[in-house]
Amino acid sequence: MAKLDLRATARVQVYLTDPKLVSALNREARQGRLPLSQAAGRAIARGLRSSGPGDPDDRLLQLERSLRDHMRLTGRDVQIIQELLIELARAFFLRLPDAAVDENPIVQAAVDHRIERLLDATAARIAAGGRGKDAKPPAPAVEQP
Repeated sequence: MAKLDLRATARVQVYLTDPKLVSALNREARQGRLPLSQAAGRAIARGLRSSGPGDPDDRLLQLERSLRDHMRLTGRDVQIIQELLIELARAFFLRLPDAAVDENPIVQAAVDHRIERLLDATAARIAAGGRGKDAKPPAPAVEQP
């Protein structure tokens, strides 16, 4: 019974239809001063080395880590959104019912200033890592006329 010699040269015929692939393979053959078939063999070997099947447990562990990181970041984002909604609701309900004075430009400027303070406070809490009311908002910028 004859044994199969795995070191023997195998003959494979490949049809390449992508012109970019053909030119890249020709360029590699020229640079390595190899026949086209050997350059193709080296390229195939490189591809097979880098795309091994891997250990399914490692891929599952990597997926689990990615999911845990995603959940942590999503939780942080939801916390930020909740804080913004609560502050918006508080500001909204403090202003009900509307009055004629609401159309006054001075009152509108004051409301704009309160909104800016709200955004600054929220940004400070975000920068502090979501520690809640412990975070101090940055000092308001004073505009000079």
